[in-house]
Amino acid sequence: MQKSYIQIIRELREDSDRTQQEIADYLGTSQTMYARYERGANELPIRHLISLCKLYDVSADYILGLSQRKRSQ
Repeated sequence: MQKSYIQIIRELREDSDRTQQEIADYLGTSQTMYARYERGANELPIRHLISLCKLYDVSADYILGLSQRKRSQ
């Protein structure tokens, strides 16, 4: 079963031992809004997708669930 970006961004955050508040601060948004991204209540904006790719050093394809490989070759 393919994971959704909602599951992936939560796993990346938890694996890096960061809080929703820390990620929200990094993205320049509120913790409430970031929590809505993780629940799927709001779509993740492209600018935040790009920022998360840089933060976690992963490809956009990985976050979007299009690739199992975390980094593009």
